[in-house]
Amino acid sequence: MKSLVRYAPRSLDLLDDFDRIFNSVFDVHADEVVERPSVDIRETEDRYILEAELPGHTEKDVDIKLDDSLLTISAKKDEKSEEKRNGYILRERRTRSFNRSFVLPRDVDRDRIEANFANGLLTIELHKSEEAKPRQIEVKTGKKTK
Repeated sequence: MKSLVRYAPRSLDLLDDFDRIFNSVFDVHADEVVERPSVDIRETEDRYILEAELPGHTEKDVDIKLDDSLLTISAKKDEKSEEKRNGYILRERRTRSFNRSFVLPRDVDRDRIEANFANGLLTIELHKSEEAKPRQIEVKTGKKTK
């Protein structure tokens, strides 16, 4: 599928590119974990389907925005824990977040995008517009037209 493109702006910073090689799954910044969940994309005759595995997230954590032809999927989850032991209180805070963007092809009907979240799997269906769907053209016999 060549028409759905992942939006990944690049900098010209050599150190930034070097860091990307080693931080392929998680980037850890102090108490924040930035996830990079995989997104599977497939195309059928009438739609594109994006599936992202988001274990540990709920539908309330997920945010999907469409800005012109840029579809952005993001999520943020704050986790807090507190443990009292031997006269001490241990409190930990952690934030998990991610952000993935995709440039949509022109044949996507922007008004018919549907998202579903179940059991840690986010499924987004991008319906193709009626004009973009293949159609059968009837071949007639008989008189030629000029």
